[in-house]
Amino acid sequence: MAAKDRENQVLPEPLFDVLGRVSGELRDVAMLIEQLEPMLSDGQSDEHLHSPEHMRLLQGIDLAVQKAKGLAAFLDCLGEELDVDHLIDITTALNLVTLADMKTRLRAAVESKNSAAIYQAASGDLDFF
Repeated sequence: MAAKDRENQVLPEPLFDVLGRVSGELRDVAMLIEQLEPMLSDGQSDEHLHSPEHMRLLQGIDLAVQKAKGLAAFLDCLGEELDVDHLIDITTALNLVTLADMKTRLRAAVESKNSAAIYQAASGDLDFF
C-alpha cells in the first residue's frame, strides 16, 4: 500500500461514534442556516411580509433548519441502539467529503469548534475557495 493511501486509511471504528459526529455536523448546518434568517428579515422594513416570494424563502429556511435538526436527532437515536462492537471503515465515505475541516471532524472525535461558531466569530473575514 502506498504511503498516501495509508495516510488516508481510517481504522474501523464504532458506528455509533460516526453517527454522533454526523449528527453534530447536521446541527452545525442548522445553526449556519439559522444565521441567515436575521439577514433576510432585518427589521428595517416590513415590505418582505407582503412578498410571497420572500415569505416562501423564509419558510424554506425554517424547513431546512427543522429537517437538519430532525435528521441529527434521528441519527442520535439510531446510534443509541447500536452495539458498540459494530465497527465500520469510513475511508471511502470520507473521500467523498470535500471540506477539510468537516472531514477532520468526521474522521475522529476531535475537540473543535463547529463551523457556525467559527464563522460567527470571524465576522468580516472571507475565505476564497
